[in-house]
Amino acid sequence: MTPLARAQRQLTAHPLAADAALAAGVLLCMLAGSFVDPHGGHGVSWRIRTPDPLSLLLMTLGAAALVFRRRAPMAVLVVTGTVSVVESVTGDPRAPVAMSAVVALFTVAATTDRPTTWRAGLLTMTVLTGAAMLAGPLPWYAQENLGILAWTGIGATAGDAVRSRRAVVQAIRERAERAERTREEEARRRVAEERLRIARDLHDVVAHHIALVNVQAGVAAHVMDRRPDQAKEALAHVREASRSALNELRATVGLLRQSGDPEAPTEPAPGLDRLDELAGTFRSAGLQVEVARSDDGTTLPAAVDLAAYRVIQEALTNVQKHAGPAARAEVSVVRVGPSLEVTVLDDGTDDGPQGAGPQQGGGHGLLGMRERVTALRGTLTTGPRYGGGFRVHAILPVRPRTADAKDPV
Repeated sequence: MTPLARAQRQLTAHPLAADAALAAGVLLCMLAGSFVDPHGGHGVSWRIRTPDPLSLLLMTLGAAALVFRRRAPMAVLVVTGTVSVVESVTGDPRAPVAMSAVVALFTVAATTDRPTTWRAGLLTMTVLTGAAMLAGPLPWYAQENLGILAWTGIGATAGDAVRSRRAVVQAIRERAERAERTREEEARRRVAEERLRIARDLHDVVAHHIALVNVQAGVAAHVMDRRPDQAKEALAHVREASRSALNELRATVGLLRQSGDPEAPTEPAPGLDRLDELAGTFRSAGLQVEVARSDDGTTLPAAVDLAAYRVIQEALTNVQKHAGPAARAEVSVVRVGPSLEVTVLDDGTDDGPQGAGPQQGGGHGLLGMRERVTALRGTLTTGPRYGGGFRVHAILPVRPRTADAKDPV
């Protein structure tokens, strides 16, 4: 760091010392200017002359007041303006005491708002110039009087420009800080959403396939001694379910790989085109599943297609886990206007409704379904059916709202 930059940093850290240094500089300039005689025989002449004691006192008072210009800018302007008026009326030749008033006016303009600057500047210009023209020893049209008018105007204008620049810089800094906070918040939000999405996918995959493995393993253990052929069939289903679970887990975990990784999976996410395959896995586990669809030919957005598949998968998994071995499930997928309605019903009564298990055991099945549907601005309704069983009903928008029928504005 250069000596000049170090000194500037020290003055910025100690504003009172900076103001004292400024006051000393202004005093030196006023003292130097007091030796200039503007009334020489050939215009302005440089000659040694001793300023009047009153002028020396007024210059000292004006410079001393500038030490406090940041703490009380208006009071300093009043003091410096007063000593400048006194010098304008009594000084002949006049000493440049008005320089302290110009610096004070600059400070007022730089630290207040524009209306205050206008009022203070006009008042200072009027008082100083009027006193010099009307009560001073020089003619009213003397260039020294016009100089007071010009310098006070320059001080007010320069201070207002400095204040405007500071405001612009501060606004830019605040916008940059706000943009940085917004980026950080957006990054945190995206990370949280991604974690929830991956957690939902893992839950759906694990809960579905492990439930099937559990059922088939129980069947195999039950009939192993008496019906080994049926036990082999059940174990084959266990192997198939475990293979499917591994494949889907590999695909889900592969989402965590970096983009461009050649080992990242490229298999598309499951959708309603695999609904019959999904129902077949539950039928092989002993659950009676009926599927009814009236959405043939409908092209669904990928997010809607995946959400509908996962809702049905989780609902049937809950039926398998909580509705009992004799339960039956009905799945319906219907396109109604701009929405897709997915309904899963069961008539299980053994272990209570399918929602009881997850709620009592702290599961996340219903919560995951609701998060998926809500993320697409859809609605999910779940609850027991009258007479026993459970109902899951999801309404998913197929196209964005802007594509819907025009609403009145």
